[in-house]
Amino acid sequence: MNGLTINKWCLRYPVLTELMAYRETIWFNPATEEARAALAKTGLGQGDIDAAADRLERFRPFIATAFPETLAEGGLIESPLLPIPHMQAALEKKFRLQLPGRLLLKCDNLLPISGSIKARGGIYEVLKYAEEIALASGLVHGEEDYSVLADDKARAVFASYRIAVGSTGNLGLSIGIIGARFGFKVTVHMSAEARKWKKELLRSHGVEVVEHQGDYSQAVAEGRKQAANDPQCHFVDDENSTDLFLGYAVAAGRLQRQLADLAIPVDGDHPLLVYLPCGVGGGPGGITFGLKHIFGNNVHCFFAEPTHAPCMLLGLCTGLHDAVSIRDFGLNNETAADGLAVSRPSGFIGKIMAPLIDGVFTVSDEEMFRLLSLLADSEEIRMEPSALAGMAGPVRIQQATAYQQEKGLQTMGNTTHIIWGTGGRMVPEVEMIGYYRRGKELAG
Repeated sequence: MNGLTINKWCLRYPVLTELMAYRETIWFNPATEEARAALAKTGLGQGDIDAAADRLERFRPFIATAFPETLAEGGLIESPLLPIPHMQAALEKKFRLQLPGRLLLKCDNLLPISGSIKARGGIYEVLKYAEEIALASGLVHGEEDYSVLADDKARAVFASYRIAVGSTGNLGLSIGIIGARFGFKVTVHMSAEARKWKKELLRSHGVEVVEHQGDYSQAVAEGRKQAANDPQCHFVDDENSTDLFLGYAVAAGRLQRQLADLAIPVDGDHPLLVYLPCGVGGGPGGITFGLKHIFGNNVHCFFAEPTHAPCMLLGLCTGLHDAVSIRDFGLNNETAADGLAVSRPSGFIGKIMAPLIDGVFTVSDEEMFRLLSLLADSEEIRMEPSALAGMAGPVRIQQATAYQQEKGLQTMGNTTHIIWGTGGRMVPEVEMIGYYRRGKELAG
């Protein structure tokens, strides 16, 4: 690894010792730059995000037609932003500290169609691919009502094309459900250890599920290899896709409007802190990218990872990005947070985030389960374990007085904290009950 032994890496970056011991820790990025300057180096801009937002608008008639549960919102795929004061009080009691400011939950666990954050980027990439085919085949010409793409004529055209993706579960669900509705032949490559109910749900939609021995990275590699030999197959590359990234980034502008509706300002005197569960990095990276475009240095974004799979923290800290795996440091990638069970981060995302992300912290599985049951008891909101990874964020920042002073956050009473709840609506009831009971048991 770059000519250094593990011991030398740990001497250079002491946080690695904490990671190798599976201890909960937090890493603050020493290489952050002024947001506007950092964004200008990425090769992507607000215009790219706006183009993605416009495409999602064009497809609203199709979404409303194809998925009746979105009809009331006119085909908008969006989630509520909810104050969670009872959870805030519960966290204060649990950790025996005060959490000044507001605590809100961005409920992507309630997103329609696939019930997770992956409904943003995953569905967007399939829509973009479908639009390219529809324009080339004359199904649409760019101006008319896209609901015509839900009819049998369009499905017959799309049936000649394939979509493939490697996934731990939630991205596969979003790609599979929307792809099958268009009429695409969809193949989802998953590790054998991925949740059985997710595989069964995909198969119920007519999606082919290919199981691989090994973890997420191997499933992606196998899917990419198979798709490369098929000119009619579009591979959704979770590790390198600009389309996925921009689909996630659209969320930032919508969040801005929701904050305005709640009369919550974001400026130098009213900072915004956002906590995002992170696997390979596409979802949280895209959202951070969008937020930094809107709020600049007034938004502080933190990724949350399992103690057993801190791939993005490892890649960012060492600067090796996708050239390093957690397995190089002896970590086993064994976590109940299956959506975050990734051994190697996206190099594409890591390099964009290197000057933008404010920090990364790790959370044990046990703590995620405890927070899961606490949220259910305090707010009657149920999410899957991985979605709770960010919930420890406000506590970590409140305990980090040196970071507060460095970033001018001493007046935390003016701060808004947003936990990004990434999934859970699709979890079967019996599974969710099991999650809750485990959390209660661990809480004693």
